[in-house]
Amino acid sequence: MRRVVVTGLGALSPCGLDVSSNWAAVLAGRSGVGPITAFDASGWPVRIAGEVRGFDPSPWFPGASRKRADRFTWFAVAAADEALRDAGLAGGFADDPRAGERAGVYIGTGIGGIDEIQRTGRIVDEAGPRRVSPFFVPRVLANLAAGHVAMRWKLRGPSLCVNTACATGNHSIGEAWRAIRAGDADIVVAGGTEAGISPVGIGGFVAMRALSRRNEEPARASRPFDRDRDGFVVSEGAGVVVLEELGHARARGARIYAELVGYALTNDAHHLSAPPPGHEGAARCMALALRSAGLAPGDIDHVNAHGTSTPANDAEEVRAIEAVFGDHARRLLVSSTKGATGHLLGAAGGIEAVFSVLALHHGIVPPTANLEHPDPACGLDHVPGEARRAPLRAVLSNAFGFGGTNACLVFRRWADSEEA
Repeated sequence: MRRVVVTGLGALSPCGLDVSSNWAAVLAGRSGVGPITAFDASGWPVRIAGEVRGFDPSPWFPGASRKRADRFTWFAVAAADEALRDAGLAGGFADDPRAGERAGVYIGTGIGGIDEIQRTGRIVDEAGPRRVSPFFVPRVLANLAAGHVAMRWKLRGPSLCVNTACATGNHSIGEAWRAIRAGDADIVVAGGTEAGISPVGIGGFVAMRALSRRNEEPARASRPFDRDRDGFVVSEGAGVVVLEELGHARARGARIYAELVGYALTNDAHHLSAPPPGHEGAARCMALALRSAGLAPGDIDHVNAHGTSTPANDAEEVRAIEAVFGDHARRLLVSSTKGATGHLLGAAGGIEAVFSVLALHHGIVPPTANLEHPDPACGLDHVPGEARRAPLRAVLSNAFGFGGTNACLVFRRWADSEEA
């Protein structure tokens, strides 16, 4: 099978508008969570979220053209731009249509244009259909994030929009890996994007009692594996990687960050939103991802955990890791970057893939921010306090979503795999 490497990274989140600022924040355990400004949440039981602050879409959508796309699409295009520039492909394939036929885009979203749907619903109720914008449908369709990226850089190969809740980013990257290995493409821009901080988006999770209510201490609200965690924090942003067939990357002299060597997906078939005891579906997914990578549990040094900061998820994910890794689980560095970023929902897997690759590339594991009082039920090394330098060989990145959907990615350090 063809080998797949990572040659470009792009990210924006509450922690920053590019990869470098995000990486610096998660290494420092610095939270991007704050009071909600997107709408008036005063009087709400939850008044905090992880907003992307200071973002200007005009470099990609100047003037009236921004009306053609929703915020989640703005984020996807911005992150794809950074990733393609990082990969040395800033110009795209306008001048080489044949090469563009071998370049694809797999970018998904969990809830797409939910805020635009809410606003337009009010317009219909108050003024009827004649006041609906002709751009309403193109703005809210989930696949338009990938569509805008494809059009801008002339990516004419396979295109896919995955929609699997909080596992979206991992599924997108994993399916892109499969496409390249199968020979359907040489390059795929892959990841996830989300912009769901709206009355409906926040209100829905409030009704489920899934969110932290630490309104007076927003920066300390997302606290994976901590005994005092009380729910996750909704965030927005995007995470995108450029995946490339190894020979293609070498032929053009591309810098290689890491190799993507394994991917698996399963379903719990258990509950709408809660993991089963022991999280068998997640355990099976991790084991299958290791098998697809040709690695043993002892070959993994770091797990970028799903680690949402909810009571059930964190404890059950730890149980699943213990089931898969056995005694080696005690030697793993198992941290969650959601302590800093909050939960980017459909974009979480995308940005956490970026962090996993950077951890390998730099030999340093981000801490779990806000882990002040470790939960005895989460008894692994969750890297509290400070980032940890370590000679990482391979990293497992987990993502689990509502509906019981699970997706795991395995990245290997390039220096170790170059001659494999």
